[in-house]
Amino acid sequence: MERKGFVARKTAETAIELQVDLDGSGKNDIKTGVAFLDHMLTLFSVHGFFDLSIKAEGDTEVDDHHTVEDIGICLGQAIARALADKGGIARYGNCYLPMDETLVRVVVDISNRPFLHYDAVVTEQKLGTFDTALAKEFFRAVCQHGGFTLHIDLLHGENGHHIIEAIFKGFGRAMHSATTRIAVEGALSSKGCL
Repeated sequence: MERKGFVARKTAETAIELQVDLDGSGKNDIKTGVAFLDHMLTLFSVHGFFDLSIKAEGDTEVDDHHTVEDIGICLGQAIARALADKGGIARYGNCYLPMDETLVRVVVDISNRPFLHYDAVVTEQKLGTFDTALAKEFFRAVCQHGGFTLHIDLLHGENGHHIIEAIFKGFGRAMHSATTRIAVEGALSSKGCL
């Protein structure tokens, strides 16, 4: 059974088409209009072994906030659609991801209970033209619309690019582990459902 999710979202601020294949090989075609986000989502795709296609237009003349947040919404929804009833998956995933001086920990539970803990302070307000505060907004949207419990912690690090890059790579790895198929019927829960 294919585990693919497609979302098309159009608002007064953004127009997005996003498709994810959870059983891919890391192929991607990502054009969000936010170059730094393109780079980060490419890393998520490659290191999570997810095929990812995104075409987005947004009101980036205002700033990148609406585009980044709405892509987070679409990614969460697409993953949730690809997982359907969330049956037959490991459910939990974690990753310690080093990048030079930086070490982050990313832990996910595909729980159907949206929650984000994000403790990763970046001292730079901007990386190129990207507002670093938007990384947290992206992951909040992913969690809310995907039904994930997600904990992201910066254990140590200094360079803002390294920190955010490690987070996106770690998120890909943790999601790969959590979405891995296992020999269990239905959702992995003592309640019988999530």
